[in-house]
Amino acid sequence: MPPRPTVTVQWVWRRLRESLALEALTELPEQDIPLAAPDVHRPGMALMGFMDNFLPGRLQVLGESEIAYIAGLDEDDQDDALGRLERLSAPAVYVSRNQCVPAPFLRAAERRQIPVFRTGLATEDFIRKLGDHLNEAFAPVDEVHASLVDVYGVGMLFTGKSGIGKSETALDLVERGHRLVADDIVEVRRMGEDILVGRFRDVLQHSVEIRGVGVIDVQAVFGIRGIRMQKRIEVEVNLQRWRDDVDYERTGLDRRYSELLGVRIPRIEVPIFPGKNITVIAEVIALDFMLKIYGIDAAQDLNRRIMDTLRRGDELRGYLRQDRE
Repeated sequence: MPPRPTVTVQWVWRRLRESLALEALTELPEQDIPLAAPDVHRPGMALMGFMDNFLPGRLQVLGESEIAYIAGLDEDDQDDALGRLERLSAPAVYVSRNQCVPAPFLRAAERRQIPVFRTGLATEDFIRKLGDHLNEAFAPVDEVHASLVDVYGVGMLFTGKSGIGKSETALDLVERGHRLVADDIVEVRRMGEDILVGRFRDVLQHSVEIRGVGVIDVQAVFGIRGIRMQKRIEVEVNLQRWRDDVDYERTGLDRRYSELLGVRIPRIEVPIFPGKNITVIAEVIALDFMLKIYGIDAAQDLNRRIMDTLRRGDELRGYLRQDRE
């Protein structure tokens, strides 16, 4: 698993300054100020002294209500209000809607070394956008040796031993109009409770290595239509070499799952041998996955029809046994 970079106030300033329309109202300390969590809070009643249930170490956002309250305080009380945020270990304070911040409050922030920033965004809009960036930065991450392709809108993660044909399958799918996300190494992030998102490593981007041919730049060969930056991972297709001594699943009633970063996804094991069309099978797996989302399960439907037929046969035989006319 690659090490996750430490998220700091300085990181937010450097990475999100333009997208969040940030302006620094106080001097930014040279020493990094790490963030403990991705949560973004409005201090509200904490400014007035009620600090129960307020979690420490969170970024604080001052909206119109908070600034109006602070502006109505004298200089000492403004310093006390900021002192309460300091006791909450607030890494930084953000002011929304380009509001005018009272000078005594800014002087107190400088003295306490709490950076203050201002944004032109509305309060809720700013909290949502900043929270999205922080959730991504704090998301658990792992790397998987696999290929990830968007097939009919389904994120398919092709896994298997080295040399099994993952890259060749991905390239064939791109040639048929589908979109490559990553090959060889897929960077996987868990977004929320049960969503896995895969993307390419920056150094590899959309390169594919084909043994005997070399490295191919998929974007250069197939154009922008053949790639995408990231995709939710929804199905794992595990490619395996055919073995005569293995009893492979034939009905689809026995469901298998893989777990990545604590999230379960369906796992389809596909045995391969020379001449088998893995690309078409992959397309069918994607289409069947979408049908299941809409409540159409071919394996379950077939099993239900078989059981109904057997039950009707038993009923018919029972009737004939009792028919004495």
